Amino acid sequence: MTISENYIDKDILFIVQSEIRLKILTELCIRPQTIREIVDKTHMIYSSVSNNMNKLEYKNHVIKDNRVYTINPMTKIYFKQLMEFKRSIDVIQNYNSLWYKHDINHINIQLIEDITKLYKSKLIETNPIDIYKTHNNIKKQLRSSNDVKGILPYIHPEYPRLIENVLKRNGKVELIMEKNIYKAFVSKINDKLRRKSMKNGMFKIHVMKENLQLYLLICDDTMNLGLFRNDGSYDQNRILNSSTQDSMDWANCLFNTIKEKVI
Repeated sequence: MTISENYIDKDILFIVQSEIRLKILTELCIRPQTIREIVDKTHMIYSSVSNNMNKLEYKNHVIKDNRVYTINPMTKIYFKQLMEFKRSIDVIQNYNSLWYKHDINHINIQLIEDITKLYKSKLIETNPIDIYKTHNNIKKQLRSSNDVKGILPYIHPEYPRLIENVLKRNGKVELIMEKNIYKAFVSKINDKLRRKSMKNGMFKIHVMKENLQLYLLICDDTMNLGLFRNDGSYDQNRILNSSTQDSMDWANCLFNTIKEKVI
């Protein structure tokens, strides 16, 4: 390891060792500010902010012009990389029960690298009081959605009726499912409605021959991700749910990636 690499490591360590310094740099990444502005925004103690700002200035992480502080451009680059890494760790730790002992092989490496897009998601899990919590959440979304995309490795008995109602509302549905459940699914949807919707492009189903070890449902502006356990069984007890634009972009990319394997 070179001297410069050692210096960078120590420099980064100096930043992450203090929550106050992290908050200061977060604010300065938005715009140049005075100490008072940062105190008012973060509600931190003035003396703590001032003390840490002096340390940051001494190490050339911030530049002072009169009373206004600006983050050093190189520090800004390091800091953004640090925060991106921190968000990745948070996504893994916060939703550990979803990832741990679950199969993620159907999620390509690019999407795994972009896992921070799921940062503001919430994990919905069943419990002894509400054992249908995950399904009821999905059902609620399907009842009010007009644009549905899904990767369905299994079919809940209520899904055909819920999808049929989306089509009755002139909604758009595009699904990816395994061959062994396709016929059973379409047979439970009104034949006339199904044919009409497929003809006008409002209802599309892509059939995969291989096993789909992944659950994804995108309803209007909300995404839901479910995974299989390592033993091959689908985990119906938890789904990752999010409505942020980043998560929607991530989910649509996942859907299109699987779709490309079919068409």
